[in-house]
Formats: sequence, structure tokens, C-alpha cells
Amino acid sequence: MEHPGRVAEQLNDHRADARTVEVPKHHVRALHTESTVTVYQAYTPSIGLPAARDGRFPAAWKRDRMTWIKPSFLWMMYRCGWGTKEGQETVLAVEMSRAGFDWALRHACLSSYERTVHPDQASWKRELRQSPARVQWDPERDLRLRPQPHRSLQLGLAGPAARRYADEWTVSITDVTPLAHRIHALVRAGDDEGAAALLPRERPYPGQDGLLSAVLPGGASRRDG
Repeated sequence: MEHPGRVAEQLNDHRADARTVEVPKHHVRALHTESTVTVYQAYTPSIGLPAARDGRFPAAWKRDRMTWIKPSFLWMMYRCGWGTKEGQETVLAVEMSRAGFDWALRHACLSSYERTVHPDQASWKRELRQSPARVQWDPERDLRLRPQPHRSLQLGLAGPAARRYADEWTVSITDVTPLAHRIHALVRAGDDEGAAALLPRERPYPGQDGLLSAVLPGGASRRDG
């Protein structure tokens, strides 16, 4: 059952720009408003369906474990196999506050050691232990889930970040499994144009220079302290 929130309206109203554009290698694109940003996750129906029904994560959602959120719809489709993988049958669009998303990025550490960012591996491991969030960059995917030259952000939330995500930052939760299945059916039928027209419109996320300075591989500036 789809949650009748703003995300559902955005997913119905916005259509992807099917033109090919050149984007930076590390760059966040997302469906966003002035106050919210939409990220994607996939769960077993026992978690995903109550979350979409109630607009919040149920008590069974483990707030003491790391959870990974993805601003890219197509990367989520790659991860969950269009909602067909076991334990990932329910695909959720989570509209969260931009204040929370930005906070997580500002307090994140790269999930792997990067010599252009960290002075040494010991410093990276120490930062990793202390950070409530972590960033991983993986190849973005196209409609046929093929890897692209540019990277997609995966943001891991742990400890206080995971709890605040579930109980403070979440604005609405929408079950977008039917959308995933419709797009997948069009791709399998060879109708890439029709499939692209149904994609959420993901635009460059504002203020990336400051938000990503500590988690950009290849010459990124280190956080002070």
C-alpha cells in the first residue's frame, strides 16, 4: 500500500530527463525539495509494508544496527534486483529531512582507506570507529543496471545517526515496489524510453562542495581536527 505523502506525488509528477549528460565522477543526484531528500531502501515485507503503511519504521526495525540509504533509484534497483531478491522484496522511498541528510554527510567517514583523504590507515580506522555515518562510492547504474563511469553515493548510518533517521529525520515512507516492477517490465520489453519516463527526477543535490569535502576520494580536503 503506497503512503499518500509528498514522495508519492513527486514520483507521479516528475519524469526523468532521458538525455545523456556528463556528470562528475563523484556527485550526489537525488529527488529533493527545499526541505527534504528522497533515499531508497529495500526490506522484507514484514518490515517494509508496515513502514509504508504507518509512515514510520516499526519497532522491529533494529535501531542499533547500521542502515544504508541510497539517493539513486537505479542503484537501489541494482542492489535489490528490481525488488526480486530475497529479503528485499519491498522497495521504499524514504523522504527524509535535508537537515538530517546534511548532518550525516558532515559527520561521515569514508568506508575504506583513501590516502588522499587520510594521513594514514590508523587515522582512518580511528575516524571510522568514531563516525556515526560512513560513505561508499559505487558505480552508478543505467536502466539495464550496467555500471556507469560516475559514482553513486551510499550513506551508512549507525548509532545516533540510525536512531535519528528512523525517529526524527523521516518525513514519509512510500512503497515504490509497484513502480519498480512497472519500470522493470518496460525494460524487459525493450521500451527504454517508456521506462526512463517513469524514473524519479534526480537532480544535483545542493551544497555538495562543503558537504562532501571529507569523503571525496582523490585530493579531497581533510576535516579539521
